[in-house]
Amino acid sequence: MLLHISPNLGHITVLPGKGLREVSKVRIASSRFSYRALFYSLLFFTFLLRFVFVLTAVDSIDGENKCSNISCLGRKLRSKISERSLASTVPEEIYAMLDQPLDKYEMEGKSDIPQTLEEFMTEMNKGGYDAKTFAIKLREMVTFMQQRTRTSKTQEYLYHQVVSNSIPKQLHCLELRLVNEHTNNVLARLRLPSSELFPALVDNSYFHFVLASDNVIAASVVAKSLVRNSLRPWKVVLHIITDRKTYHSMHAWFSLHSLSPAIIEVKALHHFNWFAKRKVSVIEAMEKDQNVRSQFRRGSSAIVANMNEKPNVLTAQLRTHGPKYSSVMNHIRIHLPKLFPSLDKIVFLDDDIVVQTDLSPLWDIEMNGKVNGAAETCKGDDKFVMLKRLKSYLNFSNPLISKVFDPKECPWAYGMNIFDLKAWRKTNISHTYHYWVKQNIKSNMSLWQIGTLPAGLIAFHGNVHKIDPFWHMLGLGYQKNTSVDDAKNAGVIHFNGRAKPWLDIGFPQLRPLWSKYVDFSDKFIKCCHIRAP
Repeated sequence: MLLHISPNLGHITVLPGKGLREVSKVRIASSRFSYRALFYSLLFFTFLLRFVFVLTAVDSIDGENKCSNISCLGRKLRSKISERSLASTVPEEIYAMLDQPLDKYEMEGKSDIPQTLEEFMTEMNKGGYDAKTFAIKLREMVTFMQQRTRTSKTQEYLYHQVVSNSIPKQLHCLELRLVNEHTNNVLARLRLPSSELFPALVDNSYFHFVLASDNVIAASVVAKSLVRNSLRPWKVVLHIITDRKTYHSMHAWFSLHSLSPAIIEVKALHHFNWFAKRKVSVIEAMEKDQNVRSQFRRGSSAIVANMNEKPNVLTAQLRTHGPKYSSVMNHIRIHLPKLFPSLDKIVFLDDDIVVQTDLSPLWDIEMNGKVNGAAETCKGDDKFVMLKRLKSYLNFSNPLISKVFDPKECPWAYGMNIFDLKAWRKTNISHTYHYWVKQNIKSNMSLWQIGTLPAGLIAFHGNVHKIDPFWHMLGLGYQKNTSVDDAKNAGVIHFNGRAKPWLDIGFPQLRPLWSKYVDFSDKFIKCCHIRAP
């Protein structure tokens, strides 16, 4: 049967069946009955019948008996409606149970916690569980999986930290071979630089760079990339500062691998008269203080055991507890005016950077009376590395910090810095640095974690000139999603972070930017099985 309603709702035409010619027309008496009311009534009953059909169909699918009369259908409708109103309280009960804090001892000794989602679903399908029991089981399973994931992630960060602070056997081999060469080969003991080039070491018309490192292969990459990309290599003077144990291997390498016409000087700390004759109390204290040095040994366990911190926060704490942060070599920067009393301006380089362009334009940057030319770390596309603030480094819950500094202030980075030594000597920056290091030791390292950057941020406060980020791209040792194209186009790239390019944990797509300055055919490199990535 077909039903046709005229557009003006004035006529209803009924066609009894397909192929039949009988047609019934009904004219609606609009004066006594509203045709709009009839139309809406038909719509209502249509939807009602569909609703009843769905409910009865569900019952049939579930295996329940079909209704044969209206009263049966009414009873079923009432029961369905009442069940749905009761079920509406179930989610609230589950949410309330899941929202309850879980005591850390509550799960100890329990052996019936589902280990996987499949186990959980199998147990739930057995039936006999109310909403509360369901919520408890679900909370236990999720908590268990969360704890297992966190433990795994933390262990991964801890192992990476151990690797990043270790010396690979290949690099250890290289140092031993070079020490042996220094002992047995006179060419490995040549004076650096030669006597006729000594005047250039204090000549301010040259471009003076300073590199402090105890890693031979890392220092060689910095030096080679610097000289190779220089437009005037004969004007480059590189002062390499190392410690007593690395001096002979470092000297042997640069004696046997000339970078002429650039001038290379290699000196150990004990070769500087000022450093040898004068006790530097703060650095001496940091080397000898057992509480500071033990933080890497016992402190790492305490950090990992902290269940309230996120794994990425823990790795930052682990990194700052590495032994290099309490090393004298990491504090050399603050003594530059006294180590090089005849120089007016230098560029200080870390040993985990690679130079990719000519750096002579850095001497043309007007510092406007500032001491430190550095790249800021609060702006950029890299949210992990370039969205820092002072609160990222200093503890502003301590009044000594909060009374003096602004937590939202933009910090800067070490790694490639222009230092105006002439302007520096007119300030009390070095004194301020030592003062705050002492305060941090007295407060049991509560002002900041171990490291030199926080103290530098304080000491150079108000004496920093912002330079273009082109001159210093950071973060290549932090995360693998660093843009390779951006890195290739930067003037200086910095592998700050634990994934150093000379380690196996270095990021494969970024390591070639560093390794292309290593000659893997060199006899010392080949002998120690140092291979290209």
